[in-house]
This record gives sequence, C-alpha cells and structure tokens, in this order.
Amino acid sequence: MRPDDWHITEDLDDFLARTGDFLRSRPALHTMQLTVTETLRTRGADAYGAEAPVFGRLERAGEVRATFFFFRTPPGRLNLTPLTPEHADTLAARLAGPGHPLPGVSAEHDTATAFAEAWQRHTGATPTLREQHRLYRLGTLTPPEPLPEGRGRVAGEQDLEQLRLWYREFAAAIGEVPSADADSWADTRFADRRVTLWETPDGTPVSMAGVTEMIAGQIRVAPVYTPPHLRGRGYAGAVTVEVSRAALAAGATEVVLFADLANPTSNSLYQRIGYVPVTDFAGYDFSGAAPEVG
Repeated sequence: MRPDDWHITEDLDDFLARTGDFLRSRPALHTMQLTVTETLRTRGADAYGAEAPVFGRLERAGEVRATFFFFRTPPGRLNLTPLTPEHADTLAARLAGPGHPLPGVSAEHDTATAFAEAWQRHTGATPTLREQHRLYRLGTLTPPEPLPEGRGRVAGEQDLEQLRLWYREFAAAIGEVPSADADSWADTRFADRRVTLWETPDGTPVSMAGVTEMIAGQIRVAPVYTPPHLRGRGYAGAVTVEVSRAALAAGATEVVLFADLANPTSNSLYQRIGYVPVTDFAGYDFSGAAPEVG
C-alpha cells in the first residue's frame, strides 16, 4: 500500500490506536465519529443493531488527515471527517468495488457534496440531497426568560416507557431508521442518567433532552424532543438549558448539538440560549445501479 493512501480496516482497536489523537484534536467537528466509536468500544455493534462497521483513515507523511466509518446495515451512510475534493475522489474510487451497498454519505457540507459528486462519477449512482444540519457549539449559556412553569429532572425508571415512545416518535419525525432499538436506547440512557425531562408543576413530562457520554471534553446534546401538541410553550428551550448546564457542571469543555436547517424555529431557539454556529453538514442518498462497497 502506498504511504499516502486510504487504510481500511474492521478492527476498531487498531483504528482508534491510529486515529484517536486526530479525532480528539477537533472534538466538535469530529463529534459523530467520537461518540459512535466510543459506543462501539464499550457496547459493541449490537448497540446499533448492526454488523461490525468498516473504518478508514487517510495518512499523508505518516500523519492522519481524515477518517471515515460506515455500517453495512441501513441506514449505512458513509460518515466522513472533512476532505479536499481530491481526497474525496480517491476515496470514492477506492470504495467503488464489489461488496456491500453504500446508500449515502454524511459529512461537513462541502465534503459530503464533493464525495457525492465523486461517487456519481465512479459508479453512476445519482446523489439526492436528503438533509442539511448546522452544528452548534455552546458559547455563553443564556436561559430564556421567562422559563415555562415546571422543572427539569433526570429521567427515572418510571419514565422508561415514555422515553421509548418519544424516541420512536423522534426517529419517525426526522425520517430516520433508529440507530438502536427504542428499548435499548432508553434503557442505556436511563441507566447512565443521560436523559433529562422537563415536567409541568403537576409532574407531567412534556419534553426530553438526551446527551452523549463525555469524550475528549465534549458532550453532544441529542436528541431534543417535544411532542407536537406541546410545542411552542418553551419546553424544548428549558430542557436544553437544563442538560447544557449539567454538561458544563460535569466538566465538559465543549457542548455541541445539531439542528435541522429546515427547522428555523429550533435554529433560532438554540442561538437565543447561547449556541453559536460551527459549520453545516449535509446528508446525501445514492440511487441507481451503483456497485457495492468492499
């Protein structure tokens, strides 16, 4: 293999040993790869209801410049750290061979677009822009005034069925296949005390916000969900402030979240409570008679 090339493996330990410093060097921008690999390391691929993923790294002069992973099971999009168009093209050429299908790509906007165009050139598949998200980093936390009546509290065992229901509703609302089944997601987040609820004065839960484990000093807020009939009352902002404050108290040096660019309400909300834009991400789906990925 050439010294400046893509190195592909299914060995998570080897991947992390070689790329850990690179991923931790920009924890906000690399948030998805940090959190997914940490979950795989601690809980295995079963946490995602998937086969073991494929990992890759680009090295130049012995230095890691980019990484990727993808699962062989749906939704199975290629997840990339930022790349130049040239390196996106070399990766597309490398992956355009026999194996399992590559249904799409998710990455920083310019990288995702460059790879989607390169994949079309090498495979004939048609890319379709499916989603665009903005990554935010917490600046100065600014609670909304007035806060809605009620309080935030960490979800307890009595809330498990509610968490499972809301996780399924959240996944359906964003049009995604859940990366883990609802029971597993709720049980794990509950056990780790990583879901906060906002409840009304009579104790009725009305909104939830989850967080990832802290990795490289970073915590990501995800998901934030309020049932449709309860929106517009300030509950999402209140519960997001609660988990953001708790993340800072736990020692996080960076607190981040994603917001769907098609939802101006959530983008405006996060900025009002102190989150500042970092960069935009895009997700493309591929269709057509593309070859499979090896």
